[in-house]
Amino acid sequence: MKQQIRDMLSLLRRHPRELIRVDRNLRKLSRLIRYPVQIRRRHLRSRTGPVRLEEFQRLSPISREFGFDRGQPIDRYYIERLLARHSKYIRGHVLEIKDASYTRRYGGDRVSVSDVLDIAEDNWRATIVADLTNASHVPSNTFDCIIFTQTLHFIYDVHSAVHTLHRILKPGGTLLATFPGTNRTSCRKFSGYYYWCFTQLAVQRLFEEYFPAKNVEVEGYGNVLAAIAFLDGLAAEELLQEELDYHDPDYAVVITLKAIKPESRS
Repeated sequence: MKQQIRDMLSLLRRHPRELIRVDRNLRKLSRLIRYPVQIRRRHLRSRTGPVRLEEFQRLSPISREFGFDRGQPIDRYYIERLLARHSKYIRGHVLEIKDASYTRRYGGDRVSVSDVLDIAEDNWRATIVADLTNASHVPSNTFDCIIFTQTLHFIYDVHSAVHTLHRILKPGGTLLATFPGTNRTSCRKFSGYYYWCFTQLAVQRLFEEYFPAKNVEVEGYGNVLAAIAFLDGLAAEELLQEELDYHDPDYAVVITLKAIKPESRS
């Protein structure tokens, strides 16, 4: 690559009047100079073929499918890190939203009863049909664990939803939740339901209104590179693990929460 640059510079010195003919090479040279060697040598890898970092210089994303069409979405990488790290809490009677895939994957034999909640009546996986902002028919103190991933931003009345989550947890039960941080603000499928993006401080303050502060653990996952890649629709496989695992709180892609409901006083 260094030899290519030297050759092009030599050509320009010897033939200054032929600048127009080497215009393409000049553009290529400017791109090579713009990116560090260790980055420009690496092509992003995906199911649909390599992507050069120069392709980020565009006005539309590489993919609008959140990375599903290229591999594992980057936000799912961070969500699953949370669930794997706190899998011991996924036990007993577990509630999950939309389907029970994470309950089965991370709870395994520790789960005695698995329920799925959805607002949509046509979801055949749902064992409980309810709107979390108005779910008085769901019994209080029922679940040992609630898995609540990437859901709250679809609910306008977040306070009522969090109140319900707290109410239906058993004393000593654990809420494992995730929220979008640096993220898209809409998508074609759910454009009428995107209400919120969150910061770590917002999640901390919101859930400390219902859980004791000492029982609330909030973290941010991601960095500026992961955020750019996620916004452009790339997949986790297209970044190196050390790039995904570097966490910069100023550019959190996903906000995570572990909140434990206090044991009842006897």
